[in-house]
Parts: sequence; structure tokens; C-alpha cells
Amino acid sequence: MQETGGRRIKRSVYIDVSSIRFCDDEMLERFRKIQYLRDYIDRKEKELEAYNREHNIDPSSVVNGRRLTNIGTYRIYIQNYLENHPLIHKGLTTMVRQLAPGEHGLPLEIYAFTSDVRWVNYEAIQSDIFDHVLAVAPEFGLRVFQNPTGHDMRMLTGGTAQASG
Repeated sequence: MQETGGRRIKRSVYIDVSSIRFCDDEMLERFRKIQYLRDYIDRKEKELEAYNREHNIDPSSVVNGRRLTNIGTYRIYIQNYLENHPLIHKGLTTMVRQLAPGEHGLPLEIYAFTSDVRWVNYEAIQSDIFDHVLAVAPEFGLRVFQNPTGHDMRMLTGGTAQASG
């Protein structure tokens, strides 16, 4: 850590798989307004259109051909966010990847290194990054997975359930 000048972040955010879907035109227009996505969306749309045209894909069904998804676009957003973050070490590996889905959803793992190795500063940097990652997930139509809470149960019963005791 002292030699490389970086301290590793290796943590996942679990995405509720029921919130994953293909991007529609409205989503893509919203995503184009996001600084870290504008070039990616334009480049990827051209690539996918060329592929689908070249392979005579019938676009009348979303399952045909290749399309952008909200999870894939979110992953690229986080990658670009990290690459532009002033406290992420630029000389060490930075990646955002999907791990195998499980009972808690789809893990989206952030693997990067902070440029500040001091523990307290490292924890603050990591917390700030995950604050942001969690807060922007709804902008992509994604829900972060969380086991049901007492609040969730009260909402299911019309908000009238009270704690027993």
C-alpha cells in the first residue's frame, strides 16, 4: 500500500434484478444529459444500430438484437465517475463489474484504489463514492436491493401494523 500509493476499495452494491430493463428512447435522452455518459451513449447507439442492421435484426421486439440496458449504462456511468474522481489513483486498476446474481440481487462490484492511503481519509473517500453510487441508482431506474424492513411491512398492511410487545 505504501509502495503503490493506493488503498484498495473492493465493495459491491446489490441491485434488485426486477428493476433491470432495456433502455427506451426517453431513458437514453435523459442519460445523454449526464456528463459522463453523453459520448458513450452516442457511440454505443451507432455501434448497436450498425450491428442490428448488418445482421438483419427485426427491431419490432426488444428481445431481438442488441440494445442498451439500464444496468449496463449505470455500470459505465460508475466507471467513468471513478476514472474522473480526483481521489482515485489513476495508475492502478479501476473497474466496475457484475458478479454472479444471487439471493440478494445482482452485485455490482467497485474495484479501485484511493490515492490517499491514510485510513480515515480512505474511509471518507470510499463513503463519499458509495453515497453517490447509491443516490444515483434511481436515476437509472434501478433499485438497490434491501431485505424488507419493518417500514416495508407496515406499508404492506396499510401502515397500521404496530410493534408487538
